Amino acid sequence: MADAILVRCAACGATNGVPRDKVAAGLHPRCGRCKQHLAVDLGPMTVTDTTFAADVEHSPLPVLVDAWAPWCGPCRTIAPVIEELASELAGRVRVAKLNVDENPMTAARFGLRSIPTLLVLSGGREVDRLVGVQPKSEIVRWLERAMS
Repeated sequence: MADAILVRCAACGATNGVPRDKVAAGLHPRCGRCKQHLAVDLGPMTVTDTTFAADVEHSPLPVLVDAWAPWCGPCRTIAPVIEELASELAGRVRVAKLNVDENPMTAARFGLRSIPTLLVLSGGREVDRLVGVQPKSEIVRWLERAMS
């Protein structure tokens, strides 16, 4: 399944590979283990101090974390790019948004002093970071380098 999105079943916790083209066609996938409907969301997931370990550090895929705050103009500028990347990279990279104002423990743990900051984590470890607003093409190039 080369172009699959990995989706965790909310009912049993199994990770399922769902073909991207079937999601795009509007089909509703079911879990291979328990047969419950899977919630497929192609947008970025929201992570918090409480969920960061489970959603980011234990992710089977590399994770692009957007550290942002609602009052930050540059963060609002980059938000549509993050939304696009979440959809375009689904199944290869998970995209997460971390509100640094509401989640100070995680922000402090990673020493986030400037926003927006993009972090790439793989296997629970920070691989690289990019601070400030960049064009989408530069973010994609940076992400590819960080994951290679």
